[in-house]
Parts: sequence; C-alpha cells; structure tokens
Amino acid sequence: MSRYFREAGPEEILRDYPLGEAFAAGVARMDRGRLRALQERRFRRAVARAWEVPFYARRWRAAGLEPGDIAGLDDIGRIPPYSKADLMASVEAHPPLGDFIGPAGPDGRAAADARVVMHTTSGTTGAPQPLFYGPRDREIQNALLARAYLLQGLRPDDVVHSVYGFGMVNGGHYIREAVLHYTDALLLPAGTGLETRSEQQVDLMRRFGATVVVGFADYILKLAEVARAAGLEPGRDLPVRLVSGHLGDDGGEALSAAWGGAGVFDWYGVGDTGIVAAQGPDRDGLHIWEDAHIVEILDPDTGRPVPDGQPGNVCVTVLFKDGVYPILRFDTKDVSAILPGAGAAGFSLRRMAGFRGRSDNMVKLRGINVYPTGIGAILREVGGLGGEYVCRVRREGGRDAMIVVCETAPGAGPGDEGPAGAAARLLRERLGVAVEVELVPPGATAEATQLHRRQKPVRLIDER
Repeated sequence: MSRYFREAGPEEILRDYPLGEAFAAGVARMDRGRLRALQERRFRRAVARAWEVPFYARRWRAAGLEPGDIAGLDDIGRIPPYSKADLMASVEAHPPLGDFIGPAGPDGRAAADARVVMHTTSGTTGAPQPLFYGPRDREIQNALLARAYLLQGLRPDDVVHSVYGFGMVNGGHYIREAVLHYTDALLLPAGTGLETRSEQQVDLMRRFGATVVVGFADYILKLAEVARAAGLEPGRDLPVRLVSGHLGDDGGEALSAAWGGAGVFDWYGVGDTGIVAAQGPDRDGLHIWEDAHIVEILDPDTGRPVPDGQPGNVCVTVLFKDGVYPILRFDTKDVSAILPGAGAAGFSLRRMAGFRGRSDNMVKLRGINVYPTGIGAILREVGGLGGEYVCRVRREGGRDAMIVVCETAPGAGPGDEGPAGAAARLLRERLGVAVEVELVPPGATAEATQLHRRQKPVRLIDER
C-alpha cells in the first residue's frame, strides 16, 4: 500500500463518514444534540491545527485573538472570515504556495515533507488559486461526494459519463477518485469539450451505454443538442436516467426535459472544501453534510450572519480539514440561503438552496442586484432562443448598463413580438430593471463563454 493510502485510512473514513444506508439511517437522522457534540470535537481539532498555520495565526492575532479564545462553536463568530482574495494575497506575499499551507503536523515538519495533493481553481474569477489536500482530507472529500451520488440513486451497474475538466483544475480528478474509490460504477472520464470533442462524447455515451451524466448543467444541456443533431434521442438512444451536477434557477427542469425525463439532482461545493451539500430523492433543498461542515450565510456588505431564508454569501468551515490546509470561515462569495424548517426526507440535517450566483460577479443596475448566472433560466422561457448567452456590462451616460447577448435557436422565426422583445420584457419583469437584448446566430457566443473549453462558462464580460 502506498504512503498516500496508509495516511488516508479509507476504512476509518467510511466508519467516521458513512455512505449509503449507513448515512441515511445514521448521520442523516442523528439527534441534534449528538450531532452538535460531534461537530464540537471536530471543530476544536481544526481550530488547534489552524493556530499552527501562519496564515491563520497572523490573521487571528490581527483580530485580537489568542490561542484558547476560540473554545467551541459558540465562538465561531469571533473568527474573521476570509476569501480567495486573502489567499491570493498570501500567495503574492509568500510565493509560490502562500502561507496557508501549514507544516505537516505538530512536530513542525515542513509542508514539503507531507504527502500533499495539489490542484488549482479554474480561474473563472481571476488568477488560479492553489488548492492543497492531505491524504486523509482528500479521501474524506471523495467519500462525501460518493455519499451524494449514492443518495441520488447511483447503482453498481451504472455507467457514469463525467464532463468535469482535467489539467490543473480539481474537478475531473475529484469526480474520478470519488466514483472509483467509493462506488462500483463504471466511469467514462471524458472531461470538457476541449479535452474530448462534444460529438465524440456523444458517441462514447452511445457506444458504452452511459446511464448517468455528471458535470455542469450548461455543457450537459449542450450535449443533448449535439446528440439530437447526430440523430440520437436522449433517453432512448442514450439511456441516461440520472444527471447530477450544478443546476440553475429552474431547478433542473430544462435539463431533465433535454435528457428525456432523466432524474436531475443538484449539489454544492467549491474546490477548497469539496462537496458541502446535496439534493436527495426528496429534491427538497440541498442537505448539508453537517458532520463535515459548518455552513453560515453572511451578508455580503457587513460579513454578519443573516436569518434563515435570506440570501447571502456561503461561508464554510470544514470540520475534517485539520492537516495541510485547514478551512475555517471561508467566504466563498457564492450566493445561497439556508432553508428554514425540516425537509420532506425527514433528515435532521439543515438544508440550503442551490447556487444562486456570486456576490463578486454581481452587477448593480439602478439599485437592483443582477446575477448574470441566473439569467439563463429566464431566457429558457422565451421561444426562439437557443439557451446560450453572455452579459456585457458597460458605462453609458454616467450609469451602468447591461446587454444580454442571446443566441437564437437553429431555424427559429421572429415570432409575433420577436425573441429580443420578448426576452427584454421578461427580463425586466423578473429582474426588476431594464436590460438590452441583442440576438446573435447559434454558436456566436461560444468564443466569449468558452463553453466547450471550461467547466463553468463565462457569463459576464465587464467592459467598464
């Protein structure tokens, strides 16, 4: 056995972070008092480890904290949140890795002596950020993703077609490890359209009988179009029954329809934390893996927690990351909300809404907050549009203006009002502010969105 797996301890991981029926009957229904005690033990260990990491020690002392001040979860609000901007500042001040990757253990060994897995973020919102994992926390992340897939109905006889990217980004590697290490399904690691052409991906799905597709909704929708263009009907010629990915505001209805009525499920996580929450068969919000994460929703302006049901920035504390890179109060800048009350599944775990945009990718138009990633679900209600779009923001007459550049559907006619007028009217109604709509031919936004090359397409181009 390699050093990596000796340090990871897969059997111990499955005992501490159960999957399948052991999860559904155990952690998912755990008494809140017992769950709190478990969280407290894991939180205290993570806090102790963070004090050994220069990034945290420096920031926490600057906030007036000393070791022992954070005694438990009741004190979590005293910990200053941080974001990717703080991590990138750390990299700039302490190149090339930053000072948030700590020594390997209490004996003070250098980080380079630890068994470390390194990836980077995709760079969607700026320069790629280094990501670090130790063997144990990496495998816990993998197991927690497998937990979601199994809860959503993944079976041993499934063929999973993954369109997450490879290279330095974490996505494709993460999904591959989760499926291969903690499920018995067969994996087709196709990657993005840049790594495996879309037409070839569809042929692979047909040839090997893919039954599950995992990835980002935009590209999975595009694959359904490519399949139909090749004369293949999703759900019939391509027997996909389950799609698990990252959905838009329509809750996956368009994705399910595109894939012949396949069951569609959402999950949420970021590169630093791994999966945080996932939908189950009830599709009643995303169940937070509270044995592994503390999730807060913070006001983007004040940094203070907001009431349940109110949107804000997702802030995550990872309870199992007490090794190479602890994560305590990481402000992801992703917008979501905690759903109040209990869900239909009867789990005791709290629930959150799905991804609703990024507060650092938000555009304020005449006092209205507009999230470009949320516009797609609205445009899909307009006839004559193909679904692909990109938003351009510019300064006009002393104020910000947005142009939504929309692709028309192949062979679409203008309609009574015209797709541009219908889209502009519906966007004004839903967003509460007027935006301009520009129509372009099918495929004309591809260079701007980089849909075939990125895991997450670009939806905002800031020309101010």
